[in-house]
Amino acid sequence: MGRLEQGIGRRRGDAEKRMHGVDVGALLRLRVGCRFAFESPLPAASVFLVQPRNCGDRFVQSESWTTEPLLPLRDYTDGYGNLCRRMTLPAGAASATYDALVVAPGDADESDPSAPAHDPADLPDETLVYTLPSRYCLSDTLAGRAIELFGGLPRGWGQVQAVCDWVHQHVQFAYGSSTPLTTAVDVLERGVGVCRDYAHLAIAFCRALNVPARYAFGYLPDIDVPPTDAAMDFAAWFEAYLGGRWWIFDPRNNERRKGRITIAYGRDALDVAMVTTYGLLTLREMTVWTDLVP
Repeated sequence: MGRLEQGIGRRRGDAEKRMHGVDVGALLRLRVGCRFAFESPLPAASVFLVQPRNCGDRFVQSESWTTEPLLPLRDYTDGYGNLCRRMTLPAGAASATYDALVVAPGDADESDPSAPAHDPADLPDETLVYTLPSRYCLSDTLAGRAIELFGGLPRGWGQVQAVCDWVHQHVQFAYGSSTPLTTAVDVLERGVGVCRDYAHLAIAFCRALNVPARYAFGYLPDIDVPPTDAAMDFAAWFEAYLGGRWWIFDPRNNERRKGRITIAYGRDALDVAMVTTYGLLTLREMTVWTDLVP
């Protein structure tokens, strides 16, 4: 079985390569999607996790799937409420393309510096799984370091933001610097990673401080940020449970961003691989687009 996660390959669609400085107004209309091309010696059952979640004021207006060759497709919802699509890729060359028009608020990610942390006894039942160690977020191993760095800070938004500030400052971003086996402990020791590694380390620290933290990934357009030569890719961040709700935190970019479109939540990247394949497939191409629609 293979799992395709963040940091494997990056290309940008032809349209709207940069959205720096756009006046977005009250609402954004975004064209998001991706294309994967594979080569396989045998048929391989596969699960794709690339469709945006309908989250409050962010919703999918229209969407389409295209496969070459034409394949039977079936949707299901996983244990975290993420929408997945199943298909069996044939032997030989095959591709799958997802394309959608999404509506999102024109404002940046919400924030509330006064949001308090909850005592563990007062946390909702469904948040408790996000206080525990997971495959990549070894909060038990990093508990001592988390308490040393952040245990003296008042609990709440400021403490979580301090975690993000520290991770942002102490981890260097570098493509190809991690593998599907890299854990938060490895990121802390090496001081280098990609967006999923930033999220894993911050999540591990938050959980060690008894703050529920869940991994998230999705589409993140380049709106009101400095231009970059990097091609478009999926982005990873996390959410912390404070003041009775989940809040977005992004230690990789460490700023509130516009147009963020969530695809999936999980304990860490293992729960939300973009593509899970049950067979020996070779990835020939991965293209991602997140384009502002006038």
